[in-house]
Amino acid sequence: MQSLTPRQLPTYEHLLAALEQECQAFSASLDTRRVSNPASSLPPRTLSEQSAGFEAFRQAFSTEIAPQLSASNGGRYWGFVTGGANPVATYADWLVTLYNQNVSKGGDSVASQVERQAIKWITELFELPAVFEGVMTTGATAANVLGAMVARQEVGRKQGIDVAKVGCKDLDYAVFAATPHASMVKALGLAGLGQESWVQVACEPKSEAMDTIDLANKLAECRGPGKIVIASAATVTGTDYDDLIRVAQLCRQHQAWLHVDGAFGIFERLLMGPQGKTQGIELADSITLDCHKWLNVPYDCGVFLTRHPHTLLATCNVDAPYLANSDAEQPFMSLGIENSRRFRALPVWATLLAYGKQGIRAQIQRNVDQANALASWVNASDGYELNKPCALNVVVFSASDKNKLDTQAVLAQLNEGGQVFMTPGMWQGKAVIRCAFSNWRTEMQDVELAITELARLAS
Repeated sequence: MQSLTPRQLPTYEHLLAALEQECQAFSASLDTRRVSNPASSLPPRTLSEQSAGFEAFRQAFSTEIAPQLSASNGGRYWGFVTGGANPVATYADWLVTLYNQNVSKGGDSVASQVERQAIKWITELFELPAVFEGVMTTGATAANVLGAMVARQEVGRKQGIDVAKVGCKDLDYAVFAATPHASMVKALGLAGLGQESWVQVACEPKSEAMDTIDLANKLAECRGPGKIVIASAATVTGTDYDDLIRVAQLCRQHQAWLHVDGAFGIFERLLMGPQGKTQGIELADSITLDCHKWLNVPYDCGVFLTRHPHTLLATCNVDAPYLANSDAEQPFMSLGIENSRRFRALPVWATLLAYGKQGIRAQIQRNVDQANALASWVNASDGYELNKPCALNVVVFSASDKNKLDTQAVLAQLNEGGQVFMTPGMWQGKAVIRCAFSNWRTEMQDVELAITELARLAS
């Protein structure tokens, strides 16, 4: 069996030349590359016994993979809530791979300190109390898992149960939510609390926001000692915000843990400040937010914040001789799910340093303006119906009765065309198209292109 010797491996000079070529080709292709590629197919390959080398990979990537990758990093991918990788964060992410640090125990490099500073900067960015500490995660899903697990640990503590040590077999708990994100429901299942175990709180009329009167009644009816409330800032379709001030008051009154999922909605705080729709999020016990959405760092990166770091430590810490910590601070492996951790804080640190609060705020405002421009056109169009006023960066609309196509057909043909990409949703029981603006690359000409496509499909 042959193997690659050091002399046969590519040099950094060779790799940089190849990377520069790939970067230029990708950048030049963004305006013409299909935004979505649903018909992609990877040809079958048998794993070779022989070493093929770097050039074989380059050839395979350029012919079999690259042409079938979407332009999700570009300005016309408006499905889900998808950010683009800004240039500074992209460079920082290359450095992450180059230095290949394991941000686990700390004590062997400055990487853990960079993560702590990045988290501190995030709390300053959103004007949250300094009491909040946390950890970088793979995304909002992992952050919500931590939210469920830390809440579980705390309600166990009140009952004399160390859930992390003995499990939750004897745990008495109740989870309350109105419109939890699918990742939050998944997190409840992964935490052993159950995807179907939560108590449905009513929503406000024609909204996904929590009816706090119903929440008050349900909390009062619950006699158990372990109450957990899941609130939203904002919901995924309607971008509705729960009344976090009132929810926090009720949680204090009934000794309930309050977790707020603010994956992208927390960025509204940069525009309207602490007195805007996120008012009260600073009172939460724990918060989820995403950086690979509106902060526009590369996948994957989320953040879990809590005002109870000792409970987070009790949830995630495990003792083993070979894991002994040599750092003065608690190691991140004891504050999160993974023991081995990518240096994903560096692109966040770089973005916050390079762009600052003003630059990030300006990008958020541009996306909001773009969403409002599309919403205004939809609202004036005969072929479409704006199902909900655009309140932030998400446009929710459907085909009107005058459209020759129904809503699902419009979305299918729109995405099949490859010019723009949007995703489906449900609003008040009706199928809708959901379009979310969160990419730094998006410009008004991209919105105009989408309008042209939508008008064509409606004619």
